[in-house]
Amino acid sequence: MPDFITLKLNSDFRRVYGRGKSCAGPVLVTYCLRNREGVCRFGITTSKKLGGAVQRNRCRRVIKEAAYHIAPLCAGGWDVVFVARVKTLHVKSTAVEREMKGQLKRLGVLEAASGKQQAASGRQFSGPGQKESV
Repeated sequence: MPDFITLKLNSDFRRVYGRGKSCAGPVLVTYCLRNREGVCRFGITTSKKLGGAVQRNRCRRVIKEAAYHIAPLCAGGWDVVFVARVKTLHVKSTAVEREMKGQLKRLGVLEAASGKQQAASGRQFSGPGQKESV
C-alpha cells in the first residue's frame, strides 16, 4: 500500500488548481499546493480529449505507477494533481516518472524531502571501497 492518500473531492481539486503552483511538460501537467495534513495527497485527472475509457484508464495506471515510486521521496504536507496529456498515452511509466521528478523538483516538493530522507537514514559512507558506518 502506498504511503499517500488520493484526492477525491472536487473541492480539493479546485483548490489545488486555483491556488497552487503549476508546471507543464509534454507528457504531464503538475499542480501542487501545501496542505495542513502532513501527508502527501495525489490526484489524477484525465480528460476526454485523450480518448475513450480504455485510453484514459491506461493513462491513470501509468501515472499512478510513477507516483507510487515517487511518493516516498515527497515531503509531507503537499496536495499534488497530475493532469494527463495526449503524449501520456504513448509513453511508459518510467518516462512519466522521470518527468514527474523533474516537475516536482521545480515546484519544490522533492527538494525538501531529499535532505530529510538523507538525515533520516542515518547512514554515512566513508568513501569508495569502504564499508558504511551506522
